[in-house]
Amino acid sequence: MTITKRIIDCLKKYLLTSVALCLLTTTFAQQGWTSKKGKGGSLEYFIHNEQEFNSIKEKLKPGDHVMIANGVYAPWSLIINSNGTTDRPITIQAETTGKCVFTGDVSQPVFKLTGSYTILRGISFTDCNVLKADNRTGVLVELNNTKYCRLTECSFSQNVVRTQFMPIVIISGRGEYNQVDHCTFTGNVDNQELQVKVTKETYPVYTLIDNNLFKDKNKVSWKGTNGGECVQIGQDPVLLGNIKTSTMVRENRFIRCNGEPEVISNKSSNNTYIKNYFENCDGELVMRGGHDCIIDSNTIKGGNSGIRVNGSGHQITHNNVSNVKTGIRLMYGMARGKTEIGFYIAADDCVIKYNRIENAITGIFIGDSKNADWSGKFDTIRYPSRVMQDVAPFNIILADNTFINTKINVAN
Repeated sequence: MTITKRIIDCLKKYLLTSVALCLLTTTFAQQGWTSKKGKGGSLEYFIHNEQEFNSIKEKLKPGDHVMIANGVYAPWSLIINSNGTTDRPITIQAETTGKCVFTGDVSQPVFKLTGSYTILRGISFTDCNVLKADNRTGVLVELNNTKYCRLTECSFSQNVVRTQFMPIVIISGRGEYNQVDHCTFTGNVDNQELQVKVTKETYPVYTLIDNNLFKDKNKVSWKGTNGGECVQIGQDPVLLGNIKTSTMVRENRFIRCNGEPEVISNKSSNNTYIKNYFENCDGELVMRGGHDCIIDSNTIKGGNSGIRVNGSGHQITHNNVSNVKTGIRLMYGMARGKTEIGFYIAADDCVIKYNRIENAITGIFIGDSKNADWSGKFDTIRYPSRVMQDVAPFNIILADNTFINTKINVAN
């Protein structure tokens, strides 16, 4: 073969390749999205709308990235059933963190993840109006039946819900090992920020909620000032409190969270709350129901009171509580233990050790809400419970707690 023929053959191959690439690029352009090769053979997609995402979602493979262009969008409604792997998760993210913004009326999930090893990163939700309408319920992000999925570096600000007890982020179904981290929740109105949903049939396990910021939450407008928790693990402490969700809530910050009396509301069992920071919150870190939780090394500065406890077997250790009315409150109940049904379960078999309580009226109160009468305040058919809160806390171990400038160290 002559040198001239070789050159001609090379030119033909180059021209054919160039034509093919041009046709492929034209096809992408007609669909609106573009893609390019990433590391390890993965693809990086760049999209601008819901339709473009739906046109590629079946193509997604482990390691792929989907980039949503910067801009302000009316809420989408995406069901994302992608499945990555441990080493090669699928990532859906803003082009620039904080500059991909969703706003407006929401009456169904904006992002609903249902697969595994998928990351949603850097999306902002601002001034969303979250509704129940036409038998549909709005939510900004839901992780439903997901495994090893992650919501990270997203922001939720000034969003309003229009029906009581509606969260804006939900982890639900038979999920495992999901994570919400490094997200910011600021100035949201009349809502619950983050809910781990527990039903009799399904509930997620081993959820990790860490390094998030919750701040500037005003009191909800709902009757009874109920339905404004920042973090809620379970919803029915009376009938479903024994369910073991094994959730970990760690190293989050709660600043001026005044939505309701419970900033964190525990209503299931075997959960862990460690190294969280609370500053000037009207509400408390509350074991409303459930059993065998660990509350360790949290810092609470200012606000109303610190830690409120119902239920059995909790370990409350190494917490620092200052400038509150009461550091730790162990509550009366209508029933005792893990088998009796009561609207509240008396605190029992709890260990309270190595806590530091400073500048409080009462350090530890063993027996708050004694003989409180709940007649007419809850449904005794749904919850077959006595109405008098007359079962005292029992088998409480107190040891090695430090009290500084408290009027009463331990009250009974």
